[in-house]
Amino acid sequence: MAEFKMTPWEVNGKIDYTILERQFGIKQINEDLLERIKIQAHELHYMFRRNIFFGHRELNWILDEYEKGNPFYLYTGRAPSGNMTLGHLIPFLLTKWLQEKFDVEIYIQIPDEEKFLSKENIRDINKQRELCYDNILDILALGFNPKKTKIFLDTEYASVLYKQACRVAKHITFSTVKDAFGMKNETNIGLIFYTSMQAVPAFLKSIEVGHNVPCLIPLAVDQDVHFRVARDVIGKLGYYKPAILHGKFLPGLDGSTKMSSSNPNNAIYLTDTHEEVIKKVNKAVTGQQATAELQKKYGGDPEKCMICQYYKYLFEPDDKKLEAIFEAERTGTILAGEHKKDLAEKINRFLDEHNKKKKEIKDKLDDYIIRA
Repeated sequence: MAEFKMTPWEVNGKIDYTILERQFGIKQINEDLLERIKIQAHELHYMFRRNIFFGHRELNWILDEYEKGNPFYLYTGRAPSGNMTLGHLIPFLLTKWLQEKFDVEIYIQIPDEEKFLSKENIRDINKQRELCYDNILDILALGFNPKKTKIFLDTEYASVLYKQACRVAKHITFSTVKDAFGMKNETNIGLIFYTSMQAVPAFLKSIEVGHNVPCLIPLAVDQDVHFRVARDVIGKLGYYKPAILHGKFLPGLDGSTKMSSSNPNNAIYLTDTHEEVIKKVNKAVTGQQATAELQKKYGGDPEKCMICQYYKYLFEPDDKKLEAIFEAERTGTILAGEHKKDLAEKINRFLDEHNKKKKEIKDKLDDYIIRA
């Protein structure tokens, strides 16, 4: 069995997603479900086609309800500990697509207390607020619909969230969270309580409108544990259990399973300069042979090549063009230097456009943010 560690606060080792499916009861998104999504959305997002979003809980039920005329709402979030990376965009990009294609509302939770509680090096919760708002701009720069998007910080919206979190917390024991998260007796009680806050947006819409509304949560798979704990509790409170979509991690430039924001050389931040991007991409692991001559003769392995993987996850939505990139790697018709140069240019164009949109939306935050 592969050795890895995965919690909402730490991911180490090479993640085996098939083990996660077996261990935690995550169901694969099969062809029937993909076809149902395609019928309703009139296309499939490339993250579905490429198995980047690979698993689910009760996606079939969400589609059943939608087909009966009972639309769902979306819920996702981001707990900032620093500047956002390319990897952090994965769930938000799919969520934006779902909002557009299904014409639904989205709640985006920004738990500004989580990293303060979970990270020893974060000692001032007040300093988190500025960071949170910068992350919010990065999220909204992706193009969410202001008429159908509600975004909130936990500490600013606490008078709404806290009462409902207490209802959840009453049904969750320390023994449960200790087993689920690997917590110890030394774990602070704020972190022990945190899952209760995380659960609230999954039924908040139902409270607001006075009747049950289905909720779909696209998330990176390390966050699934919160809802493994909370789903049954939400059901006991009389609300629909939320459905979940599980996404894989964008790999690190060094070939590790997850791009880690705590390792600057392994991650590309949305704030990186052109020079920083070029320097980092030039150091990325490739699937190529040791020399240009051997690469031309034997070809490389696109599955081991981070350049190819970054095209797969973010920078080439066209499947035919992606296959051409993979084939060039396999046949040795492209060498590492050219490959890296092309990707760095594409990343820098993306970051330029992203940061332009980020500046444009800065004065429009009140169209999205809700406060108590």
